[in-house]
Amino acid sequence: MPPKRKSASAAAAYDDDDFEAPDLDDYEEYEEAIEDVSDEEMGGRRKKSRSARQSAGGLEAPSDSEVPEANMDFSKMVLKPDHHARPLWINPENGYIVLEAFSPIAEQAQDFLVAIAEPVSRPTYIHEYRLTSYSLYAAVSVGLEIDNILSVLNRLSKTELPQSTIDHIRESTKSFGKVKLVLKHNRYFIESEEAGILQRLLKDSIIRDARVFPSASTAGDAATRFLEDKAPKRDFELPGTKKPAAPGAANGSNDAEAAAQDGNGTATAAATAAAAVQEEDVLGMLLAKDDDRDATDDVLVHSFEIQAAKVEGIKKQCADINFPMLEEYDFRNDTSTKNLEMNLKPTTQIRPYQEKALSKMFGNGRARSGIIVLPCGAGKTLVGITAACTIRKSTLVLCTSAVSVQQWKQQFLMWSDLKANQIACFTSEEKLWFQGESGIVISTYTMLANNRKRAHQTAEFMRRLQSMEWGFLLLDEVHVVPANMFRRVLTNIAAHTKLGLTATLVREDEKIGDLNFLIGPKLYEANWMDLSSQGHIARVQCAEVWCPMTPEFYRAYANAETRRKQVLYTMNPNKFQACQFLIKYHEARGDKIIVFSDNVYALKAYATKLNKLFIYGGLNHHERTLILSQFQHNPNCSTIFLSKVGDTSLDLPEATCLIQISSHYGSRRQEAQRLGRILRAKRRNDEGFNAFFYSLVSKDTEEMYYSNKRQQFLVDQGYAFKVITKLPGIEETADLSFTTQREQQELLATVLAADAAALEETDLALTKVRFERGGSGSAAASGGSSGGSNSSLVVTAQRRQGNMASLSGGDTMAYMATRNR
Repeated sequence: MPPKRKSASAAAAYDDDDFEAPDLDDYEEYEEAIEDVSDEEMGGRRKKSRSARQSAGGLEAPSDSEVPEANMDFSKMVLKPDHHARPLWINPENGYIVLEAFSPIAEQAQDFLVAIAEPVSRPTYIHEYRLTSYSLYAAVSVGLEIDNILSVLNRLSKTELPQSTIDHIRESTKSFGKVKLVLKHNRYFIESEEAGILQRLLKDSIIRDARVFPSASTAGDAATRFLEDKAPKRDFELPGTKKPAAPGAANGSNDAEAAAQDGNGTATAAATAAAAVQEEDVLGMLLAKDDDRDATDDVLVHSFEIQAAKVEGIKKQCADINFPMLEEYDFRNDTSTKNLEMNLKPTTQIRPYQEKALSKMFGNGRARSGIIVLPCGAGKTLVGITAACTIRKSTLVLCTSAVSVQQWKQQFLMWSDLKANQIACFTSEEKLWFQGESGIVISTYTMLANNRKRAHQTAEFMRRLQSMEWGFLLLDEVHVVPANMFRRVLTNIAAHTKLGLTATLVREDEKIGDLNFLIGPKLYEANWMDLSSQGHIARVQCAEVWCPMTPEFYRAYANAETRRKQVLYTMNPNKFQACQFLIKYHEARGDKIIVFSDNVYALKAYATKLNKLFIYGGLNHHERTLILSQFQHNPNCSTIFLSKVGDTSLDLPEATCLIQISSHYGSRRQEAQRLGRILRAKRRNDEGFNAFFYSLVSKDTEEMYYSNKRQQFLVDQGYAFKVITKLPGIEETADLSFTTQREQQELLATVLAADAAALEETDLALTKVRFERGGSGSAAASGGSSGGSNSSLVVTAQRRQGNMASLSGGDTMAYMATRNR
């Protein structure tokens, strides 16, 4: 068996305006646009992006071909005498930081590094991080001070902190965090602890003209005076915690810290320092000075009011003059927005990492806008609900599909004391407003992003959404927001604070950086491997199964056009047999199995041949719910086939095995999201791995190239993919399909004779308009195990490119003109 791989550090619109766009992978619009771009063109885009980031002052890692070999010689850097007790290596050339994860103080150092740097790769023993302008902006936004960052970095580094790194940090953050935009009593204030900075901002004509002077003072008198107030601090307890989750205090010995900083310390001093640091929270020590300051009453903040209508222009202007504003919401003093009486149920207890993530959002007593990154199955939904229970204002939740809308509603009812009539769902089938002056609305990005003419009931609901001032905007799967179709949602909705949740803060089009100004900085990112080892998410064994192409299929593959090649390597008889064998094996173990296929033609062919239920975009919400219910509760239904509709937001804690037969080219996000379907902690306590992820790949095809790209994100999170060239026991297994040459040739003939449009069909390639006619049964509608006919399927219309001959029914006719003599 080959060794494990190592780390390699549109939505369619509806014609019927009263229907929601497809309840499937709505946000794949951007992937459809970029996956067809050649590697050369993508390389050019990355070079342009790198140049732009370098011109902005960030240290960007150049490619291997751009780094002279001499620049990688760091032998002149002198190690500290106690370097073995310090876990960090810092590259002075590109801002990369390498953490020895086996160090006794690695856990504390990880918390610190996640706060100031972007995780690049985190396998078992060596972690890699990168200092960027965005990561430092995020660090400043949660209250970290530059001097403290440099102090702790030097304390943890094996060498003296490089001057280039010091200069980069100071240059990138000299004006970050100095100015805040605060909404108090529905009035906007620009706030700073330094009055001189406010005076400097007022020298700009755009900001000066937007200032609102107190009515009791003249403009001339107030021009040099500011409002003053005490610095905010968090004096409340997060719901679901036993005690306030304020940043940790420093309880360690000053002598031990001095010994750690002393480059001439002895081995004994080094050991003492390591022991002291091991008992302390490094990030807590970094924030200790801020905690001491908050405990005093003599720290004042200065502010002046600005016109609400000019807020967007001022935010842009402050960013242009290198004073980006942090957005905070003083929700406890907001008396204009109606409160929503909601709390977590007394039995609800959040986990330590969830508490840590929320403490970054509410660290100073206000709500900061930003993004929290947690693995699939780690409780992102509960984090969002806890944040809503803390703010206690009207909340708008946006997610990716109608199925996830219902799941969010169920989670609100499960974890909080809200009643069902306080939660409204805005989908194609539900448009009932909540009762009372405040409440929760849950909808999809597509419903709000649609700017076409709407039905009356839908238009009226949208009018109420847009006219309301929301206290909290919660964005699930926030990585979809930069897509051109969905980013307009943020301009249509007025919200005081925004929180984005995702497991995969990655996009193939490099628009992920836009979230820094669309939503806010990244507040927290968890380590997947740590949560797995602690039992919060499942322990997954990942494997890539190589399936040789049969001679007939490979000959057809070599001569086929690009679009047909994907179907040929997906319908490879050896891949079919491997899938069938794995299903039999894991069903015998008592596992619940999900089989993913992007290609709908292959999805239907596999499921029909194996007599299994399947879900794709052609099924309505009711049919999907019935099939998912069968999978969750029926012991005789152990396997379902899913298309892209199952990539995100499906809550299937019973699933323990995932088999992937077809995917969306080289999408790293999709690979991680699909793994997330089996990441929820398992009820049974198996030794070692308790979940399995198989990716079936046809050998010697372009699928192998895409597979390698897809795995990069998961490999960087610490997962290792075993390569299986031959499944043990498959040759002795009886009743496998397509074992004879005749069967394989018949299958090939069927694939080659199939309509080209049907072969290329995916859930996003066609627009489906549902006509609600007749009944629907889950098994019959899906070609499932009941063996029923498909007569009960909901009638669907498919939009395809055609011509006038097709529209007039003349596909099989020919026109010939003759001359009459």
